[in-house]
Amino acid sequence: MKLGRRTFIKGTVAAGAVTAAGFPHIWIKDSSLAYAASGEIKVGVLFSLTGTTAIVEESLHKATILAIEEINAAGGINGMQIKPIVEDPASDPATFAEKARKLVLGDKCVSVFGSYTSASRKAVLPVFEKRKNLYFYPTLYEGRECSKNVIYTGAVPNQQQDEFVPWLIEKFGKRWYLIGSNYIYPKEENNYCKKLLAEAGAEVVHEEYVPLGHSEFSSVINKFRSEKPDVIFSTVVGDSVVALHRQYRAAGLDPEKMPMASLTTSENEVAAMGGDAAAGHFTSAPYFMVHESPENQKFVEAYRSRWGGDKVTHFVSEPSYFQVHLFKQAVEKLSAGDISPKTIVEAIKGEEMIAPQGRVRIEPENLHAYLWPKIGQSQSDGQFKVLKTTSEWLKPEPYKAYQNQVCTEAGLKEI
Repeated sequence: MKLGRRTFIKGTVAAGAVTAAGFPHIWIKDSSLAYAASGEIKVGVLFSLTGTTAIVEESLHKATILAIEEINAAGGINGMQIKPIVEDPASDPATFAEKARKLVLGDKCVSVFGSYTSASRKAVLPVFEKRKNLYFYPTLYEGRECSKNVIYTGAVPNQQQDEFVPWLIEKFGKRWYLIGSNYIYPKEENNYCKKLLAEAGAEVVHEEYVPLGHSEFSSVINKFRSEKPDVIFSTVVGDSVVALHRQYRAAGLDPEKMPMASLTTSENEVAAMGGDAAAGHFTSAPYFMVHESPENQKFVEAYRSRWGGDKVTHFVSEPSYFQVHLFKQAVEKLSAGDISPKTIVEAIKGEEMIAPQGRVRIEPENLHAYLWPKIGQSQSDGQFKVLKTTSEWLKPEPYKAYQNQVCTEAGLKEI
């Protein structure tokens, strides 16, 4: 059959559409060429700049942008500039998913850096898994996830609690009150905490969850008074942290007798509540702003120079920063035509760098990071005093609370 020009073009377009839908490997190859088009590598930056968790996420956005600007100023990646596409998901999981689809499908970003809460990560995860794209997640989280489309650079439960919980029991006692925000992260962290408490012969006197954005803690404070726990274990997040600490202090409670021990209270929240409201309480994290190292000094100085001399760095902004540099190291191994989410994942496995907290490494099996757990006590000047640091980096074990499961390069394995 003889084909005219119009018929030929129409058929070619239709065939291309079928090929893209039916043969993903061809779509990925074509996309890899687009990812490095015009000397740019497009990435998404997906942190909330408005809403209840913006108090934290704005700083993650700033740390990410700082790293991108540093890389671009130094010549980019193999001569290509990183182009950030910024979206504000407004602290809403559904909006996170909507914006993620835009970044992946509309903007053709090769990777996206984003999220603070697990609720938002869970909301975007189907987008990245379905489209075979790549998400960099910098936040401490509850583990129990084995995606091959996420690079996890924040702490998992064993990296925050294995030394923290026994230390608190020894120092303060065995009666614990668990208070958290009402979503998956606090509940899973508390499940792991209860496991460690049971092993030590300690008890939970009360367990309670409040909505995200909750600001009225008078009934909770009254329960603190009546229960008189030895330790208040807090996984409250966002601006609720500020309200909880201020109301604790206003009630005249004493951190020397009944301290709050947090996995989520950083220099960022302390700056918002005021040093006096935080003083005497404890946090477990891989990074504190006062950590002494040349890499951290450079990070803090650069962050303050870019965003303001009164700004603070903390244990989620720090991985937001170093994960962009790990991305750079991975992409540097690739030629422009080979850049794709899949090739970046393979290139980043086992990748190491000296981050502000110390040397970090991406574990090839589970795509989580080796980190340096520390215990800090908040001071009235808004900073932390580091009381304890591990002698070596700690391997990430995202399924440590579930001994019959392990995350491998092939996926989740039952053992």
